[in-house]
Amino acid sequence: MFETMFKALGEPTRLKILKLLAVKDLCVCDLEEIMQASQPRISQHLKVLKQARLVNERREGQRRVCSLNRSLLNHNINEFLNYLEEPLENNPDLSEELFRLQCLDGQSCLRKYGKAEHKQNTK
Repeated sequence: MFETMFKALGEPTRLKILKLLAVKDLCVCDLEEIMQASQPRISQHLKVLKQARLVNERREGQRRVCSLNRSLLNHNINEFLNYLEEPLENNPDLSEELFRLQCLDGQSCLRKYGKAEHKQNTK
């Protein structure tokens, strides 16, 4: 559901591009100059951002001008926050995880590392 957006946001260069676009719409050449990066590299990052629909692009003559899709970003962030707040019981994709969560007894680390190791880790 949110994987495409978070994948796009998970790379430092793309985050920089988004931050720049939050300040001002920029053409690809502007981004090349600001980022000190080649056109293919900028275009590849923009492709990922456009696939996630976080960036819009419009033509102005020979220029391709990019802008931040603020409304979609805001919508996705709000949807993600709603997803986090939604009870696990309401999400059938997490039914197995919910069952295992309910069965937790606080001894997972002890079972994983054993008594001696667990005591060392808690010091």
